[in-house]
Amino acid sequence: MFRRPVLQVLRQFVRHESETATSLVLERSLNRVQLLGRVGQDPVLRQVEGKNPVTIFSLATNEMWRSGDSEVYQMGDVSQKTTWHRISVFRPGLRDVAYQYVKKGSRIYLEGKIDYGEYMDKNNVRRQATTIIADNIIFLSDQTKEKE
Repeated sequence: MFRRPVLQVLRQFVRHESETATSLVLERSLNRVQLLGRVGQDPVLRQVEGKNPVTIFSLATNEMWRSGDSEVYQMGDVSQKTTWHRISVFRPGLRDVAYQYVKKGSRIYLEGKIDYGEYMDKNNVRRQATTIIADNIIFLSDQTKEKE
């Protein structure tokens, strides 16, 4: 079995400045998000002139944990934190399906990527926004069917 020296392996991943200036180095990276939660509001379809339409809705995910060291389960020992995510759907087919079928209270699983952006609010103050760009949605339940 042949073993390559550590420096030889590291050279594959680390490039000197002079090398990157003369040649294009393609690196792989990953921006992937998976969320499972409940929809917080009915979707809104927005379209700005000159831009693609987008379906936007919010999704709540919950994190639960047991506080304390007791081995006996008691209701008061469970803590919960809810995180709200802003979801944007740009893909034409998925965008229309999300707008039509995603409803407040629905339980969904989605995959996508995280995007950070800036915008100016009404008072001309620069704000930061974090958005999940969905590229796959799986409908797990419909709130209206669960109530029946």
